[in-house]
Amino acid sequence: MNITGFPTSSNIYLEAGGKKIAVVQSYKATARRSSRSVEAFGESEPVATIEGTKSYEIVLTRLYATDEAISDGIDFYSIQDFSLVIVKPDRRVVYTGCSWSDIEETGELGEMVAEKITIVAKKRMETA
Repeated sequence: MNITGFPTSSNIYLEAGGKKIAVVQSYKATARRSSRSVEAFGESEPVATIEGTKSYEIVLTRLYATDEAISDGIDFYSIQDFSLVIVKPDRRVVYTGCSWSDIEETGELGEMVAEKITIVAKKRMETA
């Protein structure tokens, strides 16, 4: 299987157990943080805001399992606690503790491809 057909395949990938298990054509990441307003008696507006927990949701489009992952019997439906690695020109972004929340699959004969996978991550890190 040729996995070099799109330009970002070597820059966006899933990793599990130290192995690259899939390459990704594109992604859309959304970070959310819950917050709560602190109100005080007699004030018409909140006096402070308390930050809450962060959550990360990433939609991955056109995932191709690597040849090694296919030979190892990769199954997108059973993987858990994996990482998403995004290599940018000036830094590397890694989402860890990932699990999938939604899978939309299409494919062609002989190819293992998932059209769209939505994942949630526990942590986001950036390195130079």
